[in-house]
Amino acid sequence: MPQNQPMYRYIADDLRTRIKDGALQPNAKLPTEGELSEQYEASRNTVREAIRRLTEEGLLESRPGQGTFVARKLDPFVTVLTADPKTGFGGGDSAAYLSEVRSNHREPTNSVPRVEVVQVSSEVAPLLEISTDSQVVGRSQDRYIDGIPWSRQTTFYLMDFITKGANDLLMAKDIEGGAVRYLADEIGIRQTGYRDWITGRLATEEEQQFFGIGHNAAVFVHAHLAVLGRKNRLLKLRRKVRKNQLKHRQWTSLPTDRRGSAREKALWLVRFRD
Repeated sequence: MPQNQPMYRYIADDLRTRIKDGALQPNAKLPTEGELSEQYEASRNTVREAIRRLTEEGLLESRPGQGTFVARKLDPFVTVLTADPKTGFGGGDSAAYLSEVRSNHREPTNSVPRVEVVQVSSEVAPLLEISTDSQVVGRSQDRYIDGIPWSRQTTFYLMDFITKGANDLLMAKDIEGGAVRYLADEIGIRQTGYRDWITGRLATEEEQQFFGIGHNAAVFVHAHLAVLGRKNRLLKLRRKVRKNQLKHRQWTSLPTDRRGSAREKALWLVRFRD
């Protein structure tokens, strides 16, 4: 029992020691506040304060609807946020992502793509420069590294691509070689430039549950505006939700020619945990 120190500090010290000694393993679920209250013969408010302090230290993490867990020890993965300015490939393209992860002796896995035709949202429509009554093809996929959630992404494609012959966009399977190369080979649309920027916000409940992060966790929005095609038209919008396990290695901004139609441009939004 505590000697000349507040009870919440004693509880925090004891739990901290058990975590560092391995008695409480990473990803282990902590007993409930009621159980800890009985174990330490302390009030729930006292237990809650101890847990709050360990959460701020990064030793514990609260998962909405699940409880409090010992924080997982994550091995940061250094990745390229943007594509190679010379080739236009990379920066999240499926083929480049798988190759990059494996080259670092890590194991990448993907969920089966979820494909649907939906009416474009009021948020996406102005970015693709189409009317809000237009329909787009949405392709969603979850990515994992070493079995741990890495990113959640959704890409919206113009229906024009389907009528032009890019029918693989409607298939619930990975596109071999990546979508950028597929669009170039199948319908002659090629990337010619892009621009990147980052903003921040709080994580949504869905993001909290998928990544196992607290309700007050911050995320960043990495927007990637890519120009494809000879007429510099907007092509697609990709949104990625990513945990902040990465360090920024490349940041490139290429000028774009705004002459002519603007519909063959593409924007990627990437979100990752702070």
